[in-house]
Amino acid sequence: MQKYSIFNLIKNAFSGHQNWDLAWKDPTPKKEYDVVIIGGGGHGLATAYYLAKEHNITNVAIIEKGWIGGGNVGRNTTIIRSNYMHDDNALFSEFGMDLWRKMSQDLNYNVMFSPRGIINLAHSDAQMNVFARRGNSMRLNGIDAVLLNREEVKEIIPMADFSDNVRFPIFGGLMQPSAGTARHDAVAWGYARQADSMGVDIIQNCEVTGFDVVGGKIQGVRTSRGDIKVKKIGLCVAGSTNILAEKLNMTVPIETHLLQACVSEPVKPVLDKVVTFGAGHFYISQSDKGEMVMGGDLDGYNSYAQRGNLPTLQHVLTEGIAMMPFLSKLKMLRTWGGIMDMSMDGSPIIDKTHIEGLYLNCGWCYGGFKATPASGWTFAHTIAQDRVHKLNAGYSLNRFHTGHLLDEKGLGTKTWIS
Repeated sequence: MQKYSIFNLIKNAFSGHQNWDLAWKDPTPKKEYDVVIIGGGGHGLATAYYLAKEHNITNVAIIEKGWIGGGNVGRNTTIIRSNYMHDDNALFSEFGMDLWRKMSQDLNYNVMFSPRGIINLAHSDAQMNVFARRGNSMRLNGIDAVLLNREEVKEIIPMADFSDNVRFPIFGGLMQPSAGTARHDAVAWGYARQADSMGVDIIQNCEVTGFDVVGGKIQGVRTSRGDIKVKKIGLCVAGSTNILAEKLNMTVPIETHLLQACVSEPVKPVLDKVVTFGAGHFYISQSDKGEMVMGGDLDGYNSYAQRGNLPTLQHVLTEGIAMMPFLSKLKMLRTWGGIMDMSMDGSPIIDKTHIEGLYLNCGWCYGGFKATPASGWTFAHTIAQDRVHKLNAGYSLNRFHTGHLLDEKGLGTKTWIS
């Protein structure tokens, strides 16, 4: 498109970046919508986009209390994968992988999808057996999985510590070659731009202050920019879910925690995979700019703050150096934190609620970014059809009452070594 050409880039550079066209409009909220999506992160933007694209529902508003890209969609480590063992999670995530592969073409926006592969390291015979079981389950579901021995891992990441006197010796690993990364900001911008072009209103700096529920049915939402009548509401607010649930007299089985990450100064290309060190709760990849992108486990307390702290970062970097000693020579450039909605079984919730017209999307734990397209696609279906899709049927809110849990809490940075 001409307005995004290199000539336009040069022209705006010389003008001090004062004349850029708006990527999406900044509308005044209308008095009434068919659907309001609360939360302008990746999941909310994707939901609105697929409502318009797949279901022709365009009288939609996205309400965001901050700005697009200011929440978790811009505060993650960009990892995309579908290396789950249980069918519900595996099939859902692999459907999402298909959406990732064609996302740049679908959105007409380069999201920089990079299927570089992910390796989960194993540090005992028992863990190798667990990985073999998970890999077999993945392959039965049509997902690529390769079980690597110690020498094969050493060939791929020779900079790791393979000496005999390390606390957690590397026995091998499980690799998903098609996994990888994407540019988180580009995902948000691509979905926002396309949703806007299809008639969706993106309303930023608009905080929800309450709801109008009459006779067990949603009638409207109250915001800092006025009251809005609405037929259906989708909650997509990640770590803030409990805050809004309280305004509806709902109790949701999630906790909110802080998850931190950091990047180093850039170095020459040295790591072309995503690598997780489960025994040390550490993961790492290298960005296109050469930065080493690193993260670890949650802070050990509940928090709604997006601020990090040094003890957790010290733990992350200590574990990183234990796995890859060369990291000790690098300077850290920046750190950040995101608030995580941690469900009680490590799997998400995409479901209707007991309030007619209210739909819930939360509990993404460590995997919110990778789930962006599949989450938006299935949540849009659930809202538009007023029934769950078979892909998110297992993500019911009621499972915490019946005990039909999807326990995969060990597949993020926390890979158990029983």
